[in-house]
Amino acid sequence: MAMKRVALEIGMGTDIRGADYTKAAVRALRDALWHNSLSIAAALGKDTDSMVVEVRIGVPKPDLVNKAEVLAILPHGTGTVAVVEGGLEIFNDEGTSSTVIAQAAAIVRLDLP
Repeated sequence: MAMKRVALEIGMGTDIRGADYTKAAVRALRDALWHNSLSIAAALGKDTDSMVVEVRIGVPKPDLVNKAEVLAILPHGTGTVAVVEGGLEIFNDEGTSSTVIAQAAAIVRLDLP
């Protein structure tokens, strides 16, 4: 058998005033995951915890994201997190604070023939 992609979920998350990259990344993944209910695993006779989820996060400063906190919100299965340069950071007029916008993709795979 081989790991085959069965779903791609995408989301966006922000931290409006705190410039917390991890908070924005977690919100982006939640946005991707919490707007659907995958029934593909059950339909194929698989347990939902057999899903393998590859999470990709895009933010302007990838090193500021705590990958473990992002991964901790997966409700089922196991996963990995890769953080790449992307998203947006928008500073206020004074340059004293910013809004961080993160993008997330969750690629769901199952071991299928």
